[in-house]
Amino acid sequence: MKGTYLRFYMHENRKYHHILLYEWLLEEAKKIGIGGGSVFRGIAGFGRHGVIHEEHFFELAGDLPIEVEFLVSDADAERILEMVKQARIRIVYVRAPVEYFMTEGEH
Repeated sequence: MKGTYLRFYMHENRKYHHILLYEWLLEEAKKIGIGGGSVFRGIAGFGRHGVIHEEHFFELAGDLPIEVEFLVSDADAERILEMVKQARIRIVYVRAPVEYFMTEGEH
């Protein structure tokens, strides 16, 4: 299948209307009928300000990099991006054309 790969980047503690932004993205995508999405937590990273954020054993407040990914049709990618635009969220993302497949099997 041909479609779009969307990946959003943020810090894990970033919020939108008192909700963690990655949780908001997943919930809102689900509400508009997107078939699935995933969140990945990085162990280290830095952004445009050059500050390195790393995971430490005793770290309680999470400021690590988070990636939210969607593998969707081109139309669904447009719907997700429009949802983010309407919410006026400023966020870095990658959008790339992709071919994706599902293997056959029982599980």
